[in-house]
Amino acid sequence: MKKKIAWVTDTAALLDEKFIQDNQIHVLPLNIVFEEGALRETVDMTHDEFYDKLRNAKSHPKTSQPAIGEVVELYQTLKQQGYACAIAIHTSQHLSGTYLSAFTAAEQAQFEVHPVDSKIGSFPMMKMIELGQQLEREGFEPEAIVERINELADLSKLSFIPSSLSQLHKSGRVTGTQAFLSNLLNIKVVISFDNGKVVMKEKIRTATKAKAYVEKLLTLDLESSIIPEVAVIHCNNEEGAKCWKALLEKTYPLINFYILPLSACVGVHAGEGTLGLSWVCQPELAPYKQQEKELVTI
Repeated sequence: MKKKIAWVTDTAALLDEKFIQDNQIHVLPLNIVFEEGALRETVDMTHDEFYDKLRNAKSHPKTSQPAIGEVVELYQTLKQQGYACAIAIHTSQHLSGTYLSAFTAAEQAQFEVHPVDSKIGSFPMMKMIELGQQLEREGFEPEAIVERINELADLSKLSFIPSSLSQLHKSGRVTGTQAFLSNLLNIKVVISFDNGKVVMKEKIRTATKAKAYVEKLLTLDLESSIIPEVAVIHCNNEEGAKCWKALLEKTYPLINFYILPLSACVGVHAGEGTLGLSWVCQPELAPYKQQEKELVTI
């Protein structure tokens, strides 16, 4: 008999409400800890309210994972609702303890859970859920589904450009001197996920050149992979994302581009105005390379 699988994630994926409802996703909210206490992302505040609070905060907020009791309660509820197990796709364990706490919560709730370390956040987490639910409909067992999702995690990319280093300085990611010089010289940094860890890829003069660097990363992957979709991601900078999307559509006409906001947990560190790109590679002959070969043989 086919197992009834529950799908769980956290707000690092920042799924829109329609996707959540249509696909029956159970979302655990990450916490932003301000002076007055912890607020749950998407539950206790909207994104507009978050950025208002961030601008006016006297001390820099911190981020924290969902309370273990909240996770246990969700698993117990799913068990009562007749689910045989859950597949829980969470943000990189190098950024949050949510993935590891899933094991503890499952044991306490005495419920079968298959935690997945997405090694990333945002758009790729949504694609992992889409793939997993497709495999579920095709009759795959949970263990086989998780194996395929883990493969997708290794093919997922996300790079972003903070608007300034001010927020990174406040969160302790860079020194005050680095932030001062960056703002003085208009230096931008490109930050990427690398096997679950957030690393500084490059320091570049001007935002235009930083965007070109991120586009180069995309172009390099297009040489060996099919990339049908790319998300233009942002921290409360939809106008900037729209402008970049319009330019990208002219450069890469075979790709569908979407605009997606980043989790407030990213906004705490990267800051308002941040822009980036995210995609998932399909390791097949890329259409751009295929076109090139056809031109050669004509």
